[in-house]
Amino acid sequence: MGVVDRLTALPAAPAAAEHGEGPTWDAGRGELLWVDITAGIVRRSSVAADGVVDDVAEHRVGGTVGAVVPAAAGGWLLAAGPGFTHLTEDGRARVLLELRGEGGDADAGGTRMNDAACDRAGRFYAGTMAFDERPGAGALYRLDVDGTVTTVLDGLTVSNGIDWSPDDRTVYLADSGEATVRAHPYDLETGAFGEGRVLLDLTGDDGPADGLTVDDEGCVWVALWGGGQVRRYSPDGDLLTVVDVGTDNTSSCAFAGPGRDLLVVSTSRHGLPAEARAAQPDAGRLFVVRPGVTGPPAYAYRGPVDGLRQR
Repeated sequence: MGVVDRLTALPAAPAAAEHGEGPTWDAGRGELLWVDITAGIVRRSSVAADGVVDDVAEHRVGGTVGAVVPAAAGGWLLAAGPGFTHLTEDGRARVLLELRGEGGDADAGGTRMNDAACDRAGRFYAGTMAFDERPGAGALYRLDVDGTVTTVLDGLTVSNGIDWSPDDRTVYLADSGEATVRAHPYDLETGAFGEGRVLLDLTGDDGPADGLTVDDEGCVWVALWGGGQVRRYSPDGDLLTVVDVGTDNTSSCAFAGPGRDLLVVSTSRHGLPAEARAAQPDAGRLFVVRPGVTGPPAYAYRGPVDGLRQR
């Protein structure tokens, strides 16, 4: 193994979330989107050229919100509760579809939407997990641009970070319950996944893979839940860079800002015992670092925000 770069991320200005997740750069609006999962809040922040991040607005959706992406039809599409919700620009949330086989109360073994992202064609891929994180209860769904929803993968545990290689021929998917990141051949024309291989097995490491992003050079940045780190890996799985974050629960990351050269890391206080919360006052805040590479903005969902249907 060659030399591994070591960087340190610093806390940004916005106030802490309880369960911060899913930073997403909305280049069209010049805003950073992120969510507070358990509080059911979508947050919007500005990112200046000098790296300063400030809150713009927040929208309380209710329930749980796993992820947010821009919608070409206007507003934003959410993976929320047990399905999909549309959030208008004036902050009104409307449930579009609740998925069969998903939902239910946390105390009764229910499931919820988790991490999600769009491919270059505008399809929305969103994963699920059980509140109790039981093995095999999660799935990955594809919302196509014609408004139909298809199950892509089932038998997952905690379907998490998802992103694509710059040439769109590989899709990376984290399953936090299995502590793995898999690389699947990908067909952009159809949205089909090929047979996956394990790119990273983090079992027994500093923490399972949570959210992830792919930079413009094709390397994969993975947040380690419980590990207080984001790591950069080559497409062959070689460790290239470690970013230290000043709190344990690093949940996801994305490139943001006018130059898309600022790595924004979301963190969480969720599950931290009282003593850890006291020792980690920045838990739940965004952290930022300039790693010397850039990443793409988020792709928008290009389908309808009415009349969704599940196959």
